[in-house]
Amino acid sequence: MTETFQFKLLATDGAARRGEVSMPRGTVRTPAFMPVGTVGTVKAMYLDQVRDLGADIILGNTYHLMLRPGAERVARLGGLHELIRWPWPILTDSGGFQVMSLSGLRKLDEKGVTFKSHVDGALHHMSPERSIEIQGLLDSDIQMQLDECVALPASPDEIERAMELSLRWAERCKTAFGDQPGKAMFGIVQGGDVARLRERSAQALAGLDLKGYAIGGLAVGEPQAVMLDMIATTVPHLPADRPRYLMGVGTPDDILKSVARGIDMFDCVMPTRSGRHGLAFTRRGRINLRNARHAEDMRPLDEESSCPAARDYSRAYLHHLVRANESLGGMLLTWNNLSYYQDLMAGIRKAIEEGRFADFAAETQETWARGDLAPL
Repeated sequence: MTETFQFKLLATDGAARRGEVSMPRGTVRTPAFMPVGTVGTVKAMYLDQVRDLGADIILGNTYHLMLRPGAERVARLGGLHELIRWPWPILTDSGGFQVMSLSGLRKLDEKGVTFKSHVDGALHHMSPERSIEIQGLLDSDIQMQLDECVALPASPDEIERAMELSLRWAERCKTAFGDQPGKAMFGIVQGGDVARLRERSAQALAGLDLKGYAIGGLAVGEPQAVMLDMIATTVPHLPADRPRYLMGVGTPDDILKSVARGIDMFDCVMPTRSGRHGLAFTRRGRINLRNARHAEDMRPLDEESSCPAARDYSRAYLHHLVRANESLGGMLLTWNNLSYYQDLMAGIRKAIEEGRFADFAAETQETWARGDLAPL
C-alpha cells in the first residue's frame, strides 16, 4: 500500500501490460476486472466472496447511489466503504451513462444535464462539479469525469459535439476534484466510431495530465471489430505511464483482445447479469443451463475449478434451479462467473509476466471453441 496514487508497469508482452495501481486502500493488479456493485452490492454475492475470488477493486454507480440511499446519507454513514463493508478500493463512474440511458426526461446543456429519476420521477441536475461532489461524498478512490456518451450509430457531427462537450466537462471535473492525496480522477475518451475524434479526445485529455484514462462510448452495440479499431486508434495517444480503463467491457473474448491492445482495467455487468439468467462462463466457453440437455447431466461446470459453485454442484441441479426460478441458481452461477473472470485475469497476468500472452490467448480461445462437451 501507499499514501499516494501510483501506477507501476511491471512487464510488457507486445502491447499487453502487467502492472499495479497502488493507493492507500490497496493495490489493484492489472490487467484487472472490476465486478460491478451498482447500488453498493455485487448482485447475488457476498462481498467477502467477491474478495476471496481475487477482486482487488469493485465499481459503484454514482447515478443509482445518488438516488438511493443518497450521497449525503452515505457520507453521514461513514462513506461507501464503511456502509457496504468493503475496505479495499472502489471506482465510481460519473453517472453520465445512466442519465442518458435510464432517465425518462433529460435536458442537456453546457452546464450539465437535468433529468427525471427513474425511481420516483423527481428532477435532478448533474453538473461536472456535482458529479465530482457526489463521488467525493461516496468517498471512492477512483472518480470518473462526467461525459456525454452518444449511442451508436450517430452522425459525425453529433459525435464531435458530444466529444467536445465532454472535453470541456473534463477540465471542470479536474478543477472540482482538486488535489486529493491517494485518490485519482480519470478522464474519459469519447469520439464514437470516428478515428480522428478519438485521437483528438485522447490527445486533449492527455494534456490535462490526469492520473488515469478511460475509453468510453464503446460496447454500446457496435461490432467488436469497430471497438477494437477504436482502442487501437486511441491507445497510442494516451500516456504509457498511466492506467487505461475500457469502460463496460465485456465478454472474455473482448477482454483478451483488448488486453492485447494495451488495456489495463475492465468492468462489466455481464458475469453477474448472465448468472441471474442461467448462463455460465467456463473454461469450455458459455453454457446455457436453461437447455434441456443439462437436465440429467451430473457433471459439474468445471471439476478443476477452485470455486465450489463450478466444482461441487451438478449441471442437472443448476438446470433445475434455473428452470424453477430459484434464487440459489442465480447465486451459484454468478459465483461461478465471477470466479471464471478473476481466474481469466490471473491467467492473463501470469502469461504477460512469462512473455507468453499470445500463446495463452490462443489456447484459451481454442478451448472455448471446443465447447463444453469436449474433454479437456
